[in-house]
Amino acid sequence: MKFPTPLIPATLVKRYKRFLADVVLPDGSTITAHVANPGAMTGLAAPGARVWLSKSDSKTRKLAHSWELIEVDFGTGTELVGVNTAHPNPLVGAALAAGTIPELAGYAGIRREVKYGKNSRIDFLLEDPKRPSCYVEIKNVHLMRKTGLAEFPDAKTERGAKHLEELGDMVEAGHRAVMLYLIQIGSATRFALARDIDPKYAIAFDRASTRGVEAIAYRCTIECGGIEIAAPVAIVG
Repeated sequence: MKFPTPLIPATLVKRYKRFLADVVLPDGSTITAHVANPGAMTGLAAPGARVWLSKSDSKTRKLAHSWELIEVDFGTGTELVGVNTAHPNPLVGAALAAGTIPELAGYAGIRREVKYGKNSRIDFLLEDPKRPSCYVEIKNVHLMRKTGLAEFPDAKTERGAKHLEELGDMVEAGHRAVMLYLIQIGSATRFALARDIDPKYAIAFDRASTRGVEAIAYRCTIECGGIEIAAPVAIVG
């Protein structure tokens, strides 16, 4: 996924009300940017950090700028981290179409945002007349508290636990179900649940696993020019 226009560097002043951030542009002016991220963003909102913004030409948007990336040092040197949670689904969609996620390749059809479960929508439904349908849920990951170890979630998520339960229901109905954790941190080498942050989500994950829900994790390469899915990482806990 390439950014349609060059990103704009800025300095973070503060993030507030979850979806807003004040930043200082290179010319010294302060603006408010949209933050497409409902999570806690632990370790990713330090005042003074260098961030990167996209700018929309839409006349209907209240905030023209969106916060896309932040520079962070996780102990191995400064790197870019993606904070926009709107990107994982398009990234995975492109990879599914190209067949570059081996665990999810070989299906004849791909549908997005299909209703299922209890008033939910699955991110991707993979279908093929020769095999069971596959329900794929995507979760964005950008929490790293130990070098190389990406974690999810960064805040309590009842909705996430509900999705795991519904994926388990799909397996018991004869389908396949996969939870894909997409990590917007290029240096991630492992993935684990942040069990201390949301014990209920961890319990739901363990239950889903025993019911046959599969889990896979992939990391991305992050550059100012764009974001791409790079490689799988091991799930260690």
